[in-house]
Amino acid sequence: MNIMILGSGGREHSLAWAIKQNPKCDRLIVAPGNAGIAMLAECADINILDGDAVATFAEENAVGFVVIGPEAPLAAGVADRLRAAGLLVFGPGQAAAQLEASKSFTKAICDAANAPTAAYAHFTDADSARAYIRAQGAPIVVKADGLAAGKGVIVAMTEEEALAAIDDMFDGSFGDAGAEVVIEEFMEGEEASFFVLCDGKTLLPVGTAQDHKRAYDGDTGPNTGGMGAYSPAPVMSDAIIQKALDEIIRPTVDEMAKRGTPFQGVLFCGLMIQNGQPRLVEYNVRFGDPECQVLMMRLGGQVLDLLQACAETRLDQVSVNWAADHALSIVMAAKGYPGSYDKGTVINGLDNQPEDSFHMIFHAGTSENAGQITATGGRVLNITARGHDLTEAHEKAYAMAQGIDWPEGFYRSDIGWRAL
Repeated sequence: MNIMILGSGGREHSLAWAIKQNPKCDRLIVAPGNAGIAMLAECADINILDGDAVATFAEENAVGFVVIGPEAPLAAGVADRLRAAGLLVFGPGQAAAQLEASKSFTKAICDAANAPTAAYAHFTDADSARAYIRAQGAPIVVKADGLAAGKGVIVAMTEEEALAAIDDMFDGSFGDAGAEVVIEEFMEGEEASFFVLCDGKTLLPVGTAQDHKRAYDGDTGPNTGGMGAYSPAPVMSDAIIQKALDEIIRPTVDEMAKRGTPFQGVLFCGLMIQNGQPRLVEYNVRFGDPECQVLMMRLGGQVLDLLQACAETRLDQVSVNWAADHALSIVMAAKGYPGSYDKGTVINGLDNQPEDSFHMIFHAGTSENAGQITATGGRVLNITARGHDLTEAHEKAYAMAQGIDWPEGFYRSDIGWRAL
């Protein structure tokens, strides 16, 4: 089977790495890919937001299955365009992708499904939003309603922070994503990520993880797209997993089907857990990044079978074969991230790193120039390792990180601290 993955980050590198291990994968194309992905797959320079261009390329290259990695092409309706062309696709259509593309849409779904989540209010003008914040006080959470590349959420510990966030959003700091805002109750507890495949009717849990959003050690500094992750999440007991399925995810999927927009793809459920009760923080409609990297390390080649079964509406015929192990991923980012940072800096030491089913460096923002790997993004490398327990995975990942020579990069030294 010829398979194409859309995307260029660490998530897509890890998906390509896992899918490539499956003997059903004959030819693997990633569009647009990156320098690390180019070492194991063909890279194609296509605008992945252009459904017509993707469909044409897939047809010309006899692609049998398309896996959509990031949220932007899903929100743009690329999956719909590919399905209309008769292609098998992993990822929800545009209407179902609203679960991530619009925070207010998700809140309305939760209300209709009676799924436990934070109390909220939705605003289209700054004055009303400011008045609400002054009435509610802090801490409080301010969210850009639309897609903001994982950075449109401000957990404001003071009223001043919250009001400043409103000013930033309505002044255009988050582009169109901030044209509307959702303001939520601050939920206390421990946060975890739960990933569930859904083919429109059947649910299949495929793993749990926890990530670190803050830029610096001790969970300090600005929010980022994620500075590291580990799997499984110790807080996600069997009882909490079942509660999340019964009280949050199944009611959501049923409500989506009732509205004529059945969900087909992966639901990434951000949960806040307190006193054994999960509440929904938010939904994403794709694998998390860097959570995907630790999940793929633990799942390996079976991922292709699971994603294909999801796309073919036969999840009830497959199961997940989990090894009793752990994985941990460290994000190496460019100094200055998530603010301004230099691009084009050279990364050395990658050639000496082990690459096997227990050690992988997934590229997130790299290119290859004259035989050298250079940094092209904020989050650049995902140093990922498996171990029989989290301590072993932690030791392996940090040993790899110490072997990379990139003075312009940085990483947190405490990934996994909560579980360890």
